[in-house]
Amino acid sequence: MNILAGRRINERGHLEIGGADATELAQTFGTPLYVFDEMQIRSMCRIYKKTIAEEYDGNGLVLYASKAFSCMAMYKIAAQEGIGVDVVSAGELYTAVQAGFPVERAYMHGNNKLEKELIFALESGIGNIVIDAYSEADKLNELCKERGMVQNVLIRINPGVEAHTHHAVQTATPDSKFGFATQDGSAAKIAKYVMAKENLRLKGFHCHIGSQIFEKSSFALAVDKCVDFMAQLQAETGFETAELNLGGGYGIWYTDEDAKVSVEGYAEYLKAIIAELKAKTAQYGLKRPKLLVEPGRSIVGEAGTTLYTVGAIKDIPGIKKYVAVDGGMFEAPRYALYGSKYTAILANRANDKNEEIVTIAGKCCESGDIVAANVPLPKVNTGDILAVLSTGAYHYSMASNYNRNFIPAAVLVKEGNARVIIKAQTFADLVRNDVIPEDLQ
Repeated sequence: MNILAGRRINERGHLEIGGADATELAQTFGTPLYVFDEMQIRSMCRIYKKTIAEEYDGNGLVLYASKAFSCMAMYKIAAQEGIGVDVVSAGELYTAVQAGFPVERAYMHGNNKLEKELIFALESGIGNIVIDAYSEADKLNELCKERGMVQNVLIRINPGVEAHTHHAVQTATPDSKFGFATQDGSAAKIAKYVMAKENLRLKGFHCHIGSQIFEKSSFALAVDKCVDFMAQLQAETGFETAELNLGGGYGIWYTDEDAKVSVEGYAEYLKAIIAELKAKTAQYGLKRPKLLVEPGRSIVGEAGTTLYTVGAIKDIPGIKKYVAVDGGMFEAPRYALYGSKYTAILANRANDKNEEIVTIAGKCCESGDIVAANVPLPKVNTGDILAVLSTGAYHYSMASNYNRNFIPAAVLVKEGNARVIIKAQTFADLVRNDVIPEDLQ
């Protein structure tokens, strides 16, 4: 297949992103550089929203999963596209608030929310909080009582669906830290416990079975198990589930080992979920709940590209060829975490044919500092601009200052126009919070 996956090569043989020449972006903003295609992001938001409107009579809400990539510009886009967001920390919520996002369309997750995070969420007017512990239900009820308010909540349940994905991103296995199992009565028990809280209003349930999943059957099975639970609980208590949040986790293309799904193709995930939800609720005679979904990676993943400048090249005959770039695990952590695979091209020589297999190494003082391994490329020269594709999700959001390296800038590109949405760090940023005690002066 075409590894550019919809990206364009211009008449100069340079990669284009959002209509902008990638080599010119590198020259203008420096490297490493996160580059986001704005229309790709908006198109993904729109296809999910459109599918719920057409297939489920609009009785639902798309929530952008902030953890994939969080910044004020991203929340502005979400607000403009009329979708909601999910947040997993006070920091993500604060960023949304600062961007002017309508917080009534925000849902807060987390298996161990801090009291100060719950307070900030309540005082910000959060739309819904997803409960994931008895102690959280107690604390949240107490905080709401002190403020004379009632808070809408969901409960995270674990339907026990083991999706075919990396073990580190499976979230509905029996030993997961997330949720209450539906199979052993745990979910029903916490539901009854929350229903009895005077300052909490239980709206429904949330589940998320994992990430980077391509098979639609896993999501359909999750629907089945969730609706089975809803029906059982309603029979026992009379509680009618008003909202069902089925999370996200739809896979994206990283290499030719992955399926390449078109923007329109992602509608099929929701169509499968909706069809199963309609059938299963009809089977039990249940009222259809409001449907919530939480795509994150699929909205920003393929929209993002990271640009690097090639530095040292080290060829170990018969073993491996290393191509070092000016980034590394500090701004591209997923290989070190998961052994994630990527596709890369030379942005300044995008038409050149691949000639060799290389390992793209970072500049950190770690042997495991690899950006991508076993990558086919043309013969690489020092000074080339290397583009690593599909880096929009979990790169900036997991970035660090390891070895006191800078977290790079991010730019948003639309119709060839690039605008900075995250400034590059400076030396001053690295020491901003450092303090030398008086006795060390």
